[in-house]
This record gives sequence, C-alpha cells and structure tokens, in this order.
Amino acid sequence: MSSARPVKRSLTLRGHRTSVSLEDAFWRAFREIAAAEGKGINELAAEIDEARGVSAGLASAIRVFVLERYRNAPPG
Repeated sequence: MSSARPVKRSLTLRGHRTSVSLEDAFWRAFREIAAAEGKGINELAAEIDEARGVSAGLASAIRVFVLERYRNAPPG
C-alpha cells in the first residue's frame, strides 16, 4: 500500500531546483503520464508550472493535472 503522506522530491525547472511534495500515488501517476508522452518528469513539470498561473502551487497543479488526465482518459 502506498503512503498517504506526501513525499518531497526535487525537480529541475528551467535550470532551477525546486522541491515538490506529492503522495506516492500521484508521483507514480505523474511518472506514467510523462513516460506515455515521451517526456521526463522535469520537462512535464516545467510545462505544468508555466500553465498554472500564480493562484496555485506547483504540487496542487500537478495533482489537478494528474486527476484531469485520468478523468478524461477513455474507459477501459
């Protein structure tokens, strides 16, 4: 069973290191989405970071991105 507690990991966004805390399930899903798109997690995180605006933190923006991706996935 995965941890419900957020786990902090480092990412590099446009040459700058930052830490993001996500639950294991979100980290796994985020990596799966990045791999399916042929991207690294740093590249995908940078894209999400650029699109998020100032109203949401990066961790929240990643969670919403993952949720929306799975909600919009075709059944099966």
